[in-house]
Amino acid sequence: MSKQPFLIAMTFMSIIIGGGFASGQEVLQFFTGYGAIGIAGTLVSGLLFAFLGMQIARMSSTMQASSHKEVLEALFGKRAGLVIDLVLSFFLFGVGVVMLAGSGSIFAQQYGLPPLFGGVLLSVLVILTLCLRVRGIINLISLIMPVLLLLVLTITVYSFFTSSASLETLEAAAAEVPTISDGWSISHWFIGAVLYASFNIAVGFPMLSVIGGLTRNTREASLGGILGGVGLGVLIFLFNIGLFANLERLAGVDMPSLMLATAVSPVVAMVMSVALICMIYSTAVGMFFAFSARFAAPESGRFKLFSVIFTLVGLVLSQFGFSTLIGTVYPMLGVVGLILIVALGVRWNNTRLRSKAQLASSASR
Repeated sequence: MSKQPFLIAMTFMSIIIGGGFASGQEVLQFFTGYGAIGIAGTLVSGLLFAFLGMQIARMSSTMQASSHKEVLEALFGKRAGLVIDLVLSFFLFGVGVVMLAGSGSIFAQQYGLPPLFGGVLLSVLVILTLCLRVRGIINLISLIMPVLLLLVLTITVYSFFTSSASLETLEAAAAEVPTISDGWSISHWFIGAVLYASFNIAVGFPMLSVIGGLTRNTREASLGGILGGVGLGVLIFLFNIGLFANLERLAGVDMPSLMLATAVSPVVAMVMSVALICMIYSTAVGMFFAFSARFAAPESGRFKLFSVIFTLVGLVLSQFGFSTLIGTVYPMLGVVGLILIVALGVRWNNTRLRSKAQLASSASR
């Protein structure tokens, strides 16, 4: 087997594992807040990631797509595909705003500085990167990913085995944690699990489509999508268990993973805060770049102007707070992702029925 499936899987995972995941706030609101049953939610999300990753990678590989827009047109038609693309771009801006808020939360929680300080600092870094083309920084940040994953897993395992809270205490604490579906008519762990997969697929769809399109072997593209989805499911499962085991001391905390790191040692907390800032920076640059590129050619004067304007607008909006923004922006983006899931499911079913009909036709000859 070639390395291509593993490269696709790692890229898929790196797209999804941004600052929101590493902070622990996403997992807390989408899974842990539902209590022990949230573990079942992580399994549902993992299965969805594997299926959707396979479908997107295989479809784009079959089409040899050079852009996610081609895949959207194949799924929805030209006009509807354009509408979905525009809506998707708008919510990518929302994710960028969430990252600015996350930077503020890190500096407030770890260093006791005003949240605005972290937001301003990250805004300046994002603007400089987009305007001065500091590619080396982005490449350097990509090296942080393995370190961050190792930190998260280590902290999770340590926190799980050092927790002494009873199941009753943890379930009571879970009842106090706001979950992602609290604003819906039905608050249910299954809704949280589906929304988590759908909003992440919406974020990762453009890049995964391009990567799949670059892979000529459709089978390898499909396998890469499956492996990436399974890997994500395992990470979410482990992270959720670690958070749940310590839930009684995480209520109202913007950065749960940073709180757990502090319990291990101040040095680990310091390293974790730096890694989180790097991941949030990387995610913010990617989101604001994608949004600004919708209005002007990258590296042009207009692009730089729009990058400054959109980042500053994002800074203002980020003052609503990290956890509040995650609970607001991500479910709405999840609805867009649900539309993608339905379209991909219909496409898969139609392909399956077509294959059956062709086999039946060949057998009857």
